[in-house]
Amino acid sequence: MVDQARARKLSKRIAAIVATAIDHEIKDPRLAFVTITDTKVTADLHDATVYYTVMGEDLDTPPDLQAAAAGLEKAKGVLRSKVGAGTGVRYTPTLTFVTDTVPDTARHMEDLLERARVADEELARARANAKPAGDPDPYKAPREVADSDGHSAGSTPGLHGRSAGSTPGLDGRSAGSTPADVEPAEAD
Repeated sequence: MVDQARARKLSKRIAAIVATAIDHEIKDPRLAFVTITDTKVTADLHDATVYYTVMGEDLDTPPDLQAAAAGLEKAKGVLRSKVGAGTGVRYTPTLTFVTDTVPDTARHMEDLLERARVADEELARARANAKPAGDPDPYKAPREVADSDGHSAGSTPGLHGRSAGSTPGLDGRSAGSTPADVEPAEAD
């Protein structure tokens, strides 16, 4: 098992060597729009996976992925020898080229976010002119109970329709009554 820091360092070095070789030394026109995005090296440093993207000649031209893959496959031996000479490791890793899908996935996510943003804006416009379906105040106000003078006392009914002051206690008396207010029970 190799140190992870050494594997990361080697993968960055391989990416730089391959990118420089494609850009300056390999004269294949199919590789003109290839960009190396990332490289992963196995723990034993024997295999390296090189991720790449391909751009079109201009914004309206789609990239030619098959031609780029064929060009990289043809240049694999030369690139591996350049990696061996540039890294100085005992065993030169085999190179595998894989199309990087991260930019396409990121573009797809941006499109999804844009659609969600447009839907939110439409909902906000519809909500601006909307009126509630029911009463403006859907909550019921407490009932006003008039006292003996005819003024509103503002009391609300307690449990089971009783007023809050007439709830019976444990002994059958109302909660606010005193022992003097209660008549003695008849003895048999």
